[in-house]
Amino acid sequence: MNLDLTTTEQAFRAEVRAFIADNLTAEMRQGQRLTTGVFPEPEVSLPWHRRLAARGWVAPLWPRAHGGTGWTAIQRFIFECECAAAGAPLIYPLGVRLAGPVIIAFGSDAQKQRYLPRILSGEDYWCQGFSEPGAGSDLASLTTRAVADGEDYIVNGSKIWTTHAHHANRMFTLVRTGTDGRKQDGISFLVIDMDSPGVEVRPIISIGGEHDLNQVFLTDVRVPRANRIGEENKGWTYAKYLLEFERGAGLFSSRLRAGLGRIERAMDAMAAEGDDPRRDRGLMARLAEVAIDIDCFEMLELKTLGGLRPGESPGSVASVLKLRASRLKQAVGEIGVEILSARALRWTPRPTVPGEAIPGDYLNSRAATIFGGAAEVQLGLIARALTGP
Repeated sequence: MNLDLTTTEQAFRAEVRAFIADNLTAEMRQGQRLTTGVFPEPEVSLPWHRRLAARGWVAPLWPRAHGGTGWTAIQRFIFECECAAAGAPLIYPLGVRLAGPVIIAFGSDAQKQRYLPRILSGEDYWCQGFSEPGAGSDLASLTTRAVADGEDYIVNGSKIWTTHAHHANRMFTLVRTGTDGRKQDGISFLVIDMDSPGVEVRPIISIGGEHDLNQVFLTDVRVPRANRIGEENKGWTYAKYLLEFERGAGLFSSRLRAGLGRIERAMDAMAAEGDDPRRDRGLMARLAEVAIDIDCFEMLELKTLGGLRPGESPGSVASVLKLRASRLKQAVGEIGVEILSARALRWTPRPTVPGEAIPGDYLNSRAATIFGGAAEVQLGLIARALTGP
């Protein structure tokens, strides 16, 4: 694998750096640095989203025909690395990286015309209605029902751990429309407008003190059948396709490295106060191990994702990438609080300086091996991919 940039790629990197210099504000950088939840708040991420959208750079995973960039894998890697290094906000992925690819692959022409431009512009803000109180890692056990009623479905049930549902105006969700056959059968993929009568959102406060998560209650919610993506009772197929994008289509190494940058800045502040953690050689050796692990993971990402075309699913390797990224996220959080030492005992869900964000980031990272498919589920998927059914 040749990692030397060509002249064209070097020119692209210079173009990205120039765009960032002209468009990324100090407020955007600070908002990302102080983020301790899974994703930045909309007031942090959407301004950057809209600037990228105006440049045509907000959906690198999409085919060019639907508003994608047409970038090579190396160009996308360059872009992600430069954005992370500059401290740009993480683009909220539920529309761009999850709903969008499913609509492109399985939606009707009318659905593509309705939803894709609004995802690109940031006008629509999406949430994901998959997990339920009795169906998390065993997602196929979901019980939320959608009963046909003329040109509509009547939906009843509840979804949980619904990230940013309190901000979203649309939810893509799995509902049960049939009961015959396996429990994976009879599931459909619906788009629900969050302002529909009968939709109630209740907050769930995370261990780090943030309001990222919610439980969504659906009581006699009327949803047009035209909002169903793909065929009725085929939603499990579409969900598996979506989860491959959720777990393995991102480039996580650059953001993991940005987490190390947050720790570096905290160490600088501690040293300025006369308490330099860099004097502890054992601690610095453990920090170096985490940094080396991230470097190795970066090579894994490049090798596995480098051959993907825009809009192409990464397949079963997504579980490997998701599991490794989750564990590295936790490792960054752990070394961060170890370096802070007693300072980590005092934390706030609303930090004002980047060092204060490390304890909350550590606490919330405990969920990284649960959301998007628990670590045990990923290990099972990896085993089946290696040994067969």
